[in-house]
Amino acid sequence: MSATTITDDTGAERRARLSDAPPSAKLVHWELERNGPATQGQLSDRTLLSQRTVRSALDALEDAGLVEKEIYVPDARKKVYHAEPIRTA
Repeated sequence: MSATTITDDTGAERRARLSDAPPSAKLVHWELERNGPATQGQLSDRTLLSQRTVRSALDALEDAGLVEKEIYVPDARKKVYHAEPIRTA
């Protein structure tokens, strides 16, 4: 299983894809954007969303090319998620 990559496109295109995402995905993306990389469990704690909701939100963001996941080094069973800020310039 390889790490996913964030698509290389304009901020406007990324913003449009995020605007189509469910509210939980927008919150998860906002959290990653503001506070940096996190695991699913950390995102659940930070957003007060259930782990199932966070997993669904991350799947939607990953499908839209808005997050990148990598192996979490301290525990290889987990993944750490990253999101680039959406620029609108």
